[in-house]
Amino acid sequence: MAEGSIMSEEMLRRPDRAEAEAAVRTLLAYIGDDPAREGLIDTPKRFVKAYDDWFQGYNEDPEAVLSRTFEELEGYDDIVLMKNIRVTSHCEHHVAPIIGTAHVAYLPDTRVVGISKLARLVDIYGKRLQSQEILTNQIAQTLDRVLKPRGVAVLVDAEHQCISTRGINKTGVSCVTRCFTGAFRDAAMEDRFFRLIK
Repeated sequence: MAEGSIMSEEMLRRPDRAEAEAAVRTLLAYIGDDPAREGLIDTPKRFVKAYDDWFQGYNEDPEAVLSRTFEELEGYDDIVLMKNIRVTSHCEHHVAPIIGTAHVAYLPDTRVVGISKLARLVDIYGKRLQSQEILTNQIAQTLDRVLKPRGVAVLVDAEHQCISTRGINKTGVSCVTRCFTGAFRDAAMEDRFFRLIK
């Protein structure tokens, strides 16, 4: 393998909480503040605790969430759609929040999954460092792989704080990404999906 293609064990080792809190103190000092002052003394602990929440998706298996399915459909063969699922993520480039909405649909073949699991799937992938394009594909491809439906449709509409609070400072701008598989690639099904989410 080429030099530099394998991460060292030191780089792969997950730092412990004390090391993470020390890193936060370093960042606070870097921006020009005093990590020892009263208002910041507990900030490293709170910061690391917030990261535990924001990035808990790394500790969950998205396929396991979809593993319990139901085959008693009693002839149901139309769209299953969960719309307006809140998306809270962070961009992998600036670790700035991505906040928006996901619409997730599938056409069952022989089995369905509890609808809350669709929202859980969005959360698991959302609570990782992300690009919106990859997030959208991960949700769709996991549903497609695990449920093996006749088709999947995922649309994510979100605002990126790395655009609204820094850089070009443009507010009210959203990014829309989508991934359609199987039957949803048909123009008529695509149109039905868009009519249902509006």
